[in-house]
Amino acid sequence: MTSPFPSSPFPSFRFGGDYNPEQWDPSVWDDDVRLMTAAGVTTATVGVFSWAKLEPEPGRFEFGWLDTVIEKLHAAGIRVLLATATASPPAWMAARHPETLPVDERGVRLGFGSRQQYSPHSRVYREFAERLVRELAGRYGRHPAVEAWHANNEYGCHVSESFDEESVSAFRAWLEAKYGTIEALNRAWGTYFWSQAYASFDEVDAPRAAPTFRNPTQQLDWKRFNSDGILELFLMEKAVLAELSPGVPVTTNFMGFFGELDYWKWAERLDFVSDDEYPDPADPRAHVHLAATRDLMRSLGGGKPWLLMEQSPSAVNWRPRNLPKPPGANRLHGLQAVARGADGVLHFQWRQAEAGAEKFHAAMVPHAGPDSRVHREVQALGAELAELSQGPVLGASVDAQAAILWDWDTLWALRQDANPARIDYLATVMHWYGALLRRGVVVDFARPGARLDGYGAVFVPALHVAAPDELDALAAYAEAGGQLVVGYQTGILDRDLHAYLGGYLGGAGSALQRTLGLRVEEFAPLPASALAGDEGPGSEASVVGELAGTATEWQEFTVVDDAEVLARFDDGAAAGEAAITRRPAGGRGAAWYVATQPGAELFDALADRVLTDAEIETPFAAPVVGVETVVRGGVRFVLNHTPKPAEVEVLGRTVTVPAYGVITL
Repeated sequence: MTSPFPSSPFPSFRFGGDYNPEQWDPSVWDDDVRLMTAAGVTTATVGVFSWAKLEPEPGRFEFGWLDTVIEKLHAAGIRVLLATATASPPAWMAARHPETLPVDERGVRLGFGSRQQYSPHSRVYREFAERLVRELAGRYGRHPAVEAWHANNEYGCHVSESFDEESVSAFRAWLEAKYGTIEALNRAWGTYFWSQAYASFDEVDAPRAAPTFRNPTQQLDWKRFNSDGILELFLMEKAVLAELSPGVPVTTNFMGFFGELDYWKWAERLDFVSDDEYPDPADPRAHVHLAATRDLMRSLGGGKPWLLMEQSPSAVNWRPRNLPKPPGANRLHGLQAVARGADGVLHFQWRQAEAGAEKFHAAMVPHAGPDSRVHREVQALGAELAELSQGPVLGASVDAQAAILWDWDTLWALRQDANPARIDYLATVMHWYGALLRRGVVVDFARPGARLDGYGAVFVPALHVAAPDELDALAAYAEAGGQLVVGYQTGILDRDLHAYLGGYLGGAGSALQRTLGLRVEEFAPLPASALAGDEGPGSEASVVGELAGTATEWQEFTVVDDAEVLARFDDGAAAGEAAITRRPAGGRGAAWYVATQPGAELFDALADRVLTDAEIETPFAAPVVGVETVVRGGVRFVLNHTPKPAEVEVLGRTVTVPAYGVITL
């Protein structure tokens, strides 16, 4: 859908990155500012990990160095994205208040010497963090150089939960607020199975290490509780900033499809969405996940422009083998973000560190210095974004004609033990997304229960957990004339993780069962391939019929009451059963059911049928691998993620895109 917010939070495309002057002798600072100016840097993120420098002892603050840095940047016309520095507490906090350190599920308290070493529910940490934010906001909240605030950093990245007693006490309070009575909790958690019933909230614990499978709903509520609790940390900081720095927007950096925080709830509380992304140069499909992440960020913000807060100019440092980005790839990734809705491209970090755990993480000024390939590419990208700021792209919306549903409860539930098979929810969604990317179709991600009427087609892969009204909304979408494509393992459990009875998909007689014209009786996951082992991907089966090809991962036994069977399994446990069905719905609508994970060719054929019925324009006449296209602000971007030049046909026009290159039409 077209965004109702075609405007930018910034006057030009923002370009720059994390600047950590506290790591360097002040004699370097003037050279930094000179190089930033030459590179076209508009924005420096300052202070992310500077708590120990700002508050070397409890209550003693030293701001002189930061005053100098901000003034130097301001004099050069470089705006500041000022961080609150709360992401990495100093050594004195761990030494004087060891109770602030997190505890793992086996009761081991983690130590100091890394980062993010705090329990999210520690009252002492919160008090110290709030005091620091108040000092920063009081001093710099109205400084003309400060363009926005960056709260904390990558919330939950390393510590998303703590099993200390203070956290468990907060969990009990959260549960009591949610359920009201212990009887309601027992019903929701199904505690009479395995004699788990509780007589009071005081008996409830966190889902610690246990002899075998832990209560599924307890685990899900623990995930929800921690996501909410860490959000409280952000909201605490934002409230202080709103008080002392009114009118200055506040953000924090998301991490794509990060599995520990429900970003649907978080995004509602940010002034604009920001994201960090680090694709693996060794992964030939990294661009698929990267494109999907850009679309997710735009979707989380309701279509508003967002900010790429971090990407690496070249190699990172945390993988077993850290390949550099090929020449041109950093520009490619930056412009991909712009094409999909970003109004800024920032990096980690400005100057490559001499010491510490990230000294081998690439930077805009690498160890080799400014006379280097990486820095020359940085300068070129800065100049290109400055030129792009003069055109129609900045602040423009991105029109998506299809949507994919994405849900964090489902992610958390499918990661638990005791499921029919280990389904990788994110990989499943990426498989569906990839089929649309290959046709050049731009996708929004949607939250279950969201309005869908503006989309020609809606895809629902493995929405394992859904409330009855959310499933009813899918049926209503198809009956109103939309093309609804529902994948296997959808509508199996409600939001308490209770199974729907009577053929899944929301239970016997549900609106979704009627709209699809079928019900699901039994699962038949394909066995793991011999080489992959028990935890590996499923083997393959054949699918025959009007749509034919390969099925992977999954089969089901369905009862088709009122739908056309377009494909059947030819072998495997469910041989002869329906693999793909279609039932006409209201107007030009239709409800499709896909009882497997189709192979690429089968999915391409299915997508072609659905997109044709939905009257969605496909810029690529045939599926294209490794090249994507998207329109923003009337400018069509064509991006080649492969190491060779690509000749592609885009809406009847043949174009050649250089290796790791971008052209605009």
